[in-house]
Amino acid sequence: MTPHISAKPQEIAKTVIMPGDPLRAKKMAKKFLTDVKLVSSVRNNYCYTGLYNGVPVSIMSSGMGCASMGIYSYELFNFYNVQNIIRVGTIGSLNANIKIGDLIICKESITDTNYNQLFATYGECSTHASPSLVKMASQIAKQKNYSVFTEKIYTTDTFYGGKNQNKHIISLGAVGVEMEASALYSNAKLFNKNALTICTVSDEIITKKSTSSFVRENNFAQMFELALEVATKLK
Repeated sequence: MTPHISAKPQEIAKTVIMPGDPLRAKKMAKKFLTDVKLVSSVRNNYCYTGLYNGVPVSIMSSGMGCASMGIYSYELFNFYNVQNIIRVGTIGSLNANIKIGDLIICKESITDTNYNQLFATYGECSTHASPSLVKMASQIAKQKNYSVFTEKIYTTDTFYGGKNQNKHIISLGAVGVEMEASALYSNAKLFNKNALTICTVSDEIITKKSTSSFVRENNFAQMFELALEVATKLK
């Protein structure tokens, strides 16, 4: 057990699906998993373990931002011997062709997060998903005819960014912006584990279209289905 996770080591599966919101973790665990059990609830940050098509999977919230994702993914990889973490969350689109409800498989994250200073990387840098997971998720999404884009994104520590931040992000080739992927990818690299981020577009930043917090909590299940299908193919 750790300061932030109260589960016993054997109670967390080798693959963990990580939404940001604890309530989304709770709803999706009960929606998709059988034989489901709450194994940790420290700080009301829920972790559930159950079966998806007979395969053990855990669903645990990461909290918001790189600092929180950094803590939980570090502990899961390092203390619980988790092999694969798939983040599922929302993202703001900065591309006119990528609309609310579309999925983005995040193959690379450009970031300015201070979290990466822990890895002796200063300023803006790039982190990457596990190529095998990117390929697997892209193939499954294509088979299911999901509206999906496999692209580069931007991870930031600031939800309310500077005046010209979005123009800068677009100039780097990123199609959207979120707050957790880079910390996950950095920890996966540190421990030689696998990581992937699958996001649903909740906001179109250019057009200023957005969804409500209720929709984000209760809908957007397609990214969970995709992540869980990937999980069934992992060891």
